[in-house]
Amino acid sequence: MSSGADEDRDDAGNLPIFSNTIDPTTQDEMDIDPTAPPVFPPVIFGTSSHSEPLSAAHPLLAFQPHDNQDPHALFYADDHDSAYDSASLLGDDTDTLASFITDYRYENGRRYHSFRDGAYWGPNDDRQNELVDLAHHMYLITLDGNLHLAPIADGVKGNVHEILDIGTGTGIWAIDMADEYPCARVTGTDLSPIQPDFVPPNCSFEIDDVTLEWTFPDDRFDFIHIRELFGCIPDWDFFLQQAWRCLKPGGWVEIVEHSVWPVSEDGDVPANHFYNTWGRTVEGLGERWGKTFCIWRQSREKVIAAGFTDVVERRFKWPIGGWSVDPKMRELGMWNQLRMMDGVEGFMLRILTGPGGMSVQTAQAFLGRMKDELRNPKNQGFQGGHAFYLDGSVVYGRKPL
Repeated sequence: MSSGADEDRDDAGNLPIFSNTIDPTTQDEMDIDPTAPPVFPPVIFGTSSHSEPLSAAHPLLAFQPHDNQDPHALFYADDHDSAYDSASLLGDDTDTLASFITDYRYENGRRYHSFRDGAYWGPNDDRQNELVDLAHHMYLITLDGNLHLAPIADGVKGNVHEILDIGTGTGIWAIDMADEYPCARVTGTDLSPIQPDFVPPNCSFEIDDVTLEWTFPDDRFDFIHIRELFGCIPDWDFFLQQAWRCLKPGGWVEIVEHSVWPVSEDGDVPANHFYNTWGRTVEGLGERWGKTFCIWRQSREKVIAAGFTDVVERRFKWPIGGWSVDPKMRELGMWNQLRMMDGVEGFMLRILTGPGGMSVQTAQAFLGRMKDELRNPKNQGFQGGHAFYLDGSVVYGRKPL
């Protein structure tokens, strides 16, 4: 399988490189104006080399699903076994569909989902899944051991019957919620069937693309949980309309997201600092792709615009490194530095080589520079440097009765 971007490779097999990228192997950093926004080449949509570039207003999808993919295909849990298998698929060609969903795509040494190929930027291999579980641990620390902040069912656990976890990943949050709310049925959805086989009996998983119209019935769920879908949703307004429709009156939605742009505690960072180049590049590629990475600061207004009431926003910070004197923040900072060091490739490689138009070699050099900055003591407040962190937010709101 190959993406439409493969058509644009030159004779050496490289993709075009956007002009404001630092490549330490070919040019000096001082030759680039780091305050300027990245300049991206036009992205060709489809598989023909004669395709016309999309307009800048069009939400770009760098990788397209195959023509024979069913966008509404679902992977249902068996009533007698909470872990799904190939026999639980709907349709006549059960084994064919099951093998298709698990026929993963391998790209630049990483493994990606095959269902709705390219809809999500992250790998689904073991390296990435370990980091997903690490992030879950970080959120538990951030929320003081709580799995959510929304006051679902007014704190009466027996009143919670249906919970939906969007973008469940490894399923770790859904599994913990199933244990926490044994009277509730917890459903997790994702593009990849990477969840464990043995889960609580009230927990199940489905393969689904939530950027399409949801197949769940109206007024079904008491609580819908959304976490780390930055860079994944082309239309958050439509997405929240689906959440509204599927929530029971009085049900809650919660969005948990963080920034991708490191900022300094003192705010006095030179414009040419690499973290600023990184932030502009990631956010710029998200806008170019049509899937924002800035939802952490947009969630509150979008939840209100969707019609939810009693909306609450809680902001948090994740230090990068162990520079904080606060024990909780110091622990979060050390985990965050580890997560970023090990996860920066999985986070950005596909985006840089897809809508970013970089060759793999240039992308790896860019990622290597980011790892160097993450290790630099000056970026942790030492040696007269700056202490950096990532912003984040938890936003929750209620569907009126």
